[in-house]
Amino acid sequence: MSFKEKYFGDKYFYARIISIAVPVIVQNGITNFVTLLDNIMVGRLGTEQMSGVSIVNQFIFIFNLLIFGAISGASIFSVQYHGKNDSNGVRHSFRFKLCVNTILSIASIAVFVLFDDALISTFLFENDTTGDLALTLSEGMEYLKIMLIGLMPYALSQAYASTLRETEHTVVPMVSSIIAVSTNFVLNYILIFGKLGLPAMGVKGAALATVISRFAELLVLVIWSHRNTDKCPCFKGVFKSFSIPLGLVKIMTIKSLPLMANEFLWSLSLTLRNQCYATRGIEVVAAQNICSTIFNLFSVIYMSFGTVISIMVGGLLGQGRFVEARDTNRKVLVCSFCCGMTLGVLLTLCSGIFPNAYNTEVEVKELASYMMIVSGIFMPLYAFNNSSYFSIRSGGNVWITFIMDSGFMCAVMLPAVFLFSRFTAINIATLFIIGQGAESLKAFFSLYMLKKSQWTRNLVESK
Repeated sequence: MSFKEKYFGDKYFYARIISIAVPVIVQNGITNFVTLLDNIMVGRLGTEQMSGVSIVNQFIFIFNLLIFGAISGASIFSVQYHGKNDSNGVRHSFRFKLCVNTILSIASIAVFVLFDDALISTFLFENDTTGDLALTLSEGMEYLKIMLIGLMPYALSQAYASTLRETEHTVVPMVSSIIAVSTNFVLNYILIFGKLGLPAMGVKGAALATVISRFAELLVLVIWSHRNTDKCPCFKGVFKSFSIPLGLVKIMTIKSLPLMANEFLWSLSLTLRNQCYATRGIEVVAAQNICSTIFNLFSVIYMSFGTVISIMVGGLLGQGRFVEARDTNRKVLVCSFCCGMTLGVLLTLCSGIFPNAYNTEVEVKELASYMMIVSGIFMPLYAFNNSSYFSIRSGGNVWITFIMDSGFMCAVMLPAVFLFSRFTAINIATLFIIGQGAESLKAFFSLYMLKKSQWTRNLVESK
């Protein structure tokens, strides 16, 4: 086999990738672009308002990934059941997602209500003289109170959207997301700045717009799914009974718990890393917010390869075609890495443009530009890590993904950033490189695990 045949596919291979990835890219691209515009709107209110919203969103980010991790175990089965045309198996997986997401939403709301000010205050340091800490805390609290209403509809939407994508109905989640982000964008403009005769609500308006958009997204997904059971039979009669075979519940729980713990610990590690960055001043929170918002917009293409691998590789594993699954996975990984390189260059080239859209201090803009350049340099490795995670997860090897992902972050990246932030006087420029560089090192461990090929397993053969 030649180098080209081993690492690159034919035109039909890439056409298949495009057919799966484009709806996801469009969905996430529009979502992140509107998020960028929303972020700029909040940024026009001032540094303290932007920082308060940014701090809260980092904790919301932990909740979002907790939901993602919770449904990931069931998603492994959904894809493989779909690969063998077992709609009843997909239906059981969907019911499992609904139950778990509902429980997690209630528990998360309780935590946020009980510890709201304590959580936000972890990013605020009394020796910081660069901003109004009291105002930042106040704005964050106002934002969080309203955002809590949107946690449940978000969790339920993810159960529907993930099941639709796993059964290759990727356009519907894309449309629902477009409707949601469009609603969010329009309402943000109206409610934040007080247009059409309404009072200017500031950060509370931003939160209210987001909550309304969450309900809009859920409504679209629910209506389409239950009106098109001929196209997606797994939703037919799904609420007539919530009975799930006990053995399947047990194995999905076993697969879900490590993934849920992984996503929780990974997102918590990132949040704690950002908290370590915040020890260098409140302006770092604002700069990190600008950088991460723009970074997320640029990363939507390589992030979509997770869905590509889940569907293409997971489907082959469900059919027992292991050699073809490994070959397909290798080629998708190369494509993802190349996309990461291209996107990293573009992010670096745009680093001096986007921060100027924010109404904040020059120091914040310059720091945000620097962070974008560093993030762009490491983006190819981030792309490879993302695809590697989904590759190993597609075969149900959840403990390896746990060690590779959150285990590495907690054992290597977070201790390094914590020690340098607390026990040295290095500036944020050097600290940021340490944090981003340490995270990217796990690419070498990912490559090692992929070469072992023990991740290629059929989980639904006897179910």
